[in-house]
Amino acid sequence: MKVFKFGGASVNSVERVKSTGEILKEYAGEKLLVVISAMGKTTNALERVTESFYANRKEEALALFEQVKQQHLTTAKYLLVTHYLACEKQLRDFFTEVEWLLHDNPVREYDYYYDQVVCVGELLSTSIISHYLNEMEIANKWLDVRDIIRTDDNFRDATIDWNYTTAKINENVKPLFATTDIVLTQGYIGSTDENESTTLGREGSDYTAAVFANILETESLTIWKDVESVMNADPKQFPDAQPLPELNYNEVIEMAYYGAQVIHPKTIKPLQNKSIPLYVKCFLDPSLPGTVIHNQHLKQLPPIIVLKEKQVMLQLNSKDFSFVGEHHVGQLYHLFEKIKVKPNLTQNGAISFVCVVDNQGEKTERLAMEAAAIFDTQVTKDLLLLTIRHYTGESFDKLTAGKTILLKQQTPETVQVLMR
Repeated sequence: MKVFKFGGASVNSVERVKSTGEILKEYAGEKLLVVISAMGKTTNALERVTESFYANRKEEALALFEQVKQQHLTTAKYLLVTHYLACEKQLRDFFTEVEWLLHDNPVREYDYYYDQVVCVGELLSTSIISHYLNEMEIANKWLDVRDIIRTDDNFRDATIDWNYTTAKINENVKPLFATTDIVLTQGYIGSTDENESTTLGREGSDYTAAVFANILETESLTIWKDVESVMNADPKQFPDAQPLPELNYNEVIEMAYYGAQVIHPKTIKPLQNKSIPLYVKCFLDPSLPGTVIHNQHLKQLPPIIVLKEKQVMLQLNSKDFSFVGEHHVGQLYHLFEKIKVKPNLTQNGAISFVCVVDNQGEKTERLAMEAAAIFDTQVTKDLLLLTIRHYTGESFDKLTAGKTILLKQQTPETVQVLMR
């Protein structure tokens, strides 16, 4: 058995949904658990619906959701003939789920409503694709993952209850493969013990796929993307980025930690625990070799580059020239946790502490304001954070040329610089 995960870009048009079907045809006779994300920019559109609803702009929220509805109904009409009416009925059930909420007034926290609305994106896409595959005689069983993946109620970044989820997969998912080769379900979402929808954090579909691979103890997990492989840098930022034919789990965890967007940080551990290889393949050209990620030692990797823009540096100095010790740093990390901000780089001096964070608007402003109660605080915005793993002198000089370096940290393996 294998797990396949298709991201939003691989199903963002009628042509790409058809291409996904062609890929699955190539694996006829194999047992596949297929995880699919929301189509294209649906999640972003549903975020706007949630924002309007929470701001008490009810009519605007309903109008924005109407656009999402019509886009999915149109896609279904282009893809389906004999299965259209059954698909439309299922879609309208999901539409009703959201509209019932949008006609109410917000009385709970924003993150709760975010999850109830945004989760429908995955349900709509998988419903359409499941019906399309069945119409194309690629038999599959559709599954609402909210009936399987149990989480806590930390909305927008929920934690999975592994014991409950394992039991549900063993009881309700494994038996489906006795009568079908393909089980098709959603990534990114789950539900609480009170049947409230939750999400697992942005890009959480990769994590969902890894959870299924771990519990089903599959042969492999393949993530189908719109890139030829994992690259040593973001090709949008660095046109000369090189493909990486293989990586190991530790390297990918390091890349994710420093901000590379290819693989979700939580995805690797469930695979590593059971030595399940991860393949990153290109759905635009499945014949390309892609990247395999495994548990073996690697040699001679090229410099791996992560460049994060829109960084904010907080320079924090003790107000009375006392040492910045464990107590001060502990207070600061408590703020990070409370405000849900992750530092990308920190540096502790005798009477100072520097931290670098993504600019998250109000969250960043709040962090600076609350830190100012403890420290003399100076904020510098619009900076670049460059990380190079397996750096060379040549790569460092080339990537920092013409920049002013404000902060530098270096180990034998990795160098990080904050620049403007």
